[in-house]
Amino acid sequence: MYVEDVVAVNLWFLRHRERSGLFNVGSGRAQPFNDVAHATLNALRAQRGEAPLTLAEQVQSGLIEYVPFPEALIGRYQCHTEADLTALRATGCDVAFADVETGVHRYAAWLAGQ
Repeated sequence: MYVEDVVAVNLWFLRHRERSGLFNVGSGRAQPFNDVAHATLNALRAQRGEAPLTLAEQVQSGLIEYVPFPEALIGRYQCHTEADLTALRATGCDVAFADVETGVHRYAAWLAGQ
């Protein structure tokens, strides 16, 4: 979840004070946590003027390594999240949310400017 999207939703509710409640916020698209690592590495590469790598290339080069999944977490861990935006959209809130890659690239660019 990209922080500017959360801010946009909060500002929308400030402009529509007649609506309130607790709502899921997110892109509404399932993306595995693996996408965060992949996007982060490519955002850093972009800042150095380097071409993006595919996930397979990142794994082959050792930039991403996988470890065995802990047995204690089998059946208790979700490999991705997906926000149900039904209630939020029912309020009329039409804020568009960034996908993982877009949010990571924006955040990395912001960090680079600090």
